[in-house]
Amino acid sequence: MAATPQKPAAATPRRKVSRHRGEGQWAAGHFTPLNGNEQTKKDDDGLNVRTRIETIYSKRGFDSIDGGDLRGRMRWWGLYTQRRPGIDGGKTAILEPEELDDEYFMMRVRIDGGALTTQQLRVIGEISQEFARGTADITDRQNVQYHWIRIEDVPTIWERLEGVGLSTVTACGDTPRVMIGSPVAGIAEDEIIDGTPALEEMKRRVLNNKAYSNLPRKFKTAISGSPVLDVVHEINDVAFVGVRHPEHGPGFDLWVGGGLSTNPKLGVRLGAWVPIDEVPDVYEGVLSIFRDYGYRRLRTRARLKFLVADWGAEKFRQVLEDEYLGGRKLIDGPAPEQPVQQWRDHIGVHRQKDGRFYVGFAPRVGRVDGATLTKIAELAEAHGSGRVRTTVEQKMIVLDVEQDRVDSLVEGLEALDLTARPSTFRRGTMACTGIEYCKLAIVETKQRGSQLIDELERRLPEFDEPLTINLNGCPNACARIQVADIGLKGQLVLDGNGEQVEGYQVHLGGALGLEAGFGRKVRGLKVTSQELPDYIERVLRRFLAEREDGERFAAWAARASEEALS
Repeated sequence: MAATPQKPAAATPRRKVSRHRGEGQWAAGHFTPLNGNEQTKKDDDGLNVRTRIETIYSKRGFDSIDGGDLRGRMRWWGLYTQRRPGIDGGKTAILEPEELDDEYFMMRVRIDGGALTTQQLRVIGEISQEFARGTADITDRQNVQYHWIRIEDVPTIWERLEGVGLSTVTACGDTPRVMIGSPVAGIAEDEIIDGTPALEEMKRRVLNNKAYSNLPRKFKTAISGSPVLDVVHEINDVAFVGVRHPEHGPGFDLWVGGGLSTNPKLGVRLGAWVPIDEVPDVYEGVLSIFRDYGYRRLRTRARLKFLVADWGAEKFRQVLEDEYLGGRKLIDGPAPEQPVQQWRDHIGVHRQKDGRFYVGFAPRVGRVDGATLTKIAELAEAHGSGRVRTTVEQKMIVLDVEQDRVDSLVEGLEALDLTARPSTFRRGTMACTGIEYCKLAIVETKQRGSQLIDELERRLPEFDEPLTINLNGCPNACARIQVADIGLKGQLVLDGNGEQVEGYQVHLGGALGLEAGFGRKVRGLKVTSQELPDYIERVLRRFLAEREDGERFAAWAARASEEALS
């Protein structure tokens, strides 16, 4: 018997089923790479590329370099391709990587804690002159950065650097980057605690260690026992800040989850006091949380700050104690005291705890050259003990100067245009690499910053209030634009004739240390590069006219009208 035909059932709308893949956290079992960067790291550890550089690429030349190494793993040894000359900022986001790449490299020398001997500084200067066309910029993370490096010369450069105890290992890449520290650690009269022993042990444990060479993204570290808060601890992934516990004495307050770029977040306190001998264990614990729980699905969320924001301080501390410190509970402790001064760069002449002096001086926006660095080494040897430091403000310091040698050193620095008595504008202006060499940049920064210093010194010679002016060539905030008094984010803008030209979006009133916070953006406020001196002069004159007694620029900018800031 034939089956009775059935009336077709009404069609049920099909619901799209999406498969949630998580955030790529290893601790959740998500080991499958979810993007090209993660696949590249899974294919081969970035530390392994050194062998290929030494045995293949340096012998066969630039064209022999594997693409995964060129735009990925070589960063594990401090190497990025630099921007090909002649490519304007409007093409930065349009061209493919191979179209932006030059056949030369930026090389970053990591200088943990900013600590250098004059022998090391001299070698850095000699390498600059021999292999880098004289380039040697001081960065705002205490490193020195070369340009124009040929792949053929890299093994020789490594040999020279390592011969004096320096390295480029994990100066870049998804790794523990340089560990910044107080440049006057162990010598400042007002120091709470010297973090140097902890920093050295942290380096020993993690550098060249494959347990920490595949992180979700970069990891930035700071440690300082200085009461002036001189390592921008609020914008590091992990920071140890010197404090005095009422019962246990000097130690460190623990901060996590700071960072800037296009989604800035200030670090948060975990409320934990850490004695110096436990700092390396706690550091490894925080680093391991990032490795295991950090987000690996999207590069835009692959920083510790996003995990901290999602978890909160209480959960982060609990996971650190329970899973990574073997159940050991951290001691509750006090917050750092607010510094009494706004300048944190150690510029000028200062007495050390041993009665000698240190002298901090200001290059222009971190720009020096190899010949100048060798001359600084000679001056430091002639006037000090052979120790120099770099700072997180793109400055330098000569240590251990006898009182009767201070004036001679200051005069020698002045002859090199490296003043220990800078104007506010020389002292407070910082600039990233910019379009000259950086493939991400949209506008020029270093030369613009130097010209701006000269122009503002001419127009406002009596201005002596603490002020920071930070120029960045793109939105990524390498020059910390969001936390400057005047932060300038490079972009293309329209001039009065409707032409597209280099310019900046303006951030006003950012700060670290003293009431830390992000700068204010005035609606629609963009300034061309040519208009920049006029604009800053106008705003600073209004500040001087309207400020209350003792009011800082950042506080005034927060309350000023948009008209006053335009």
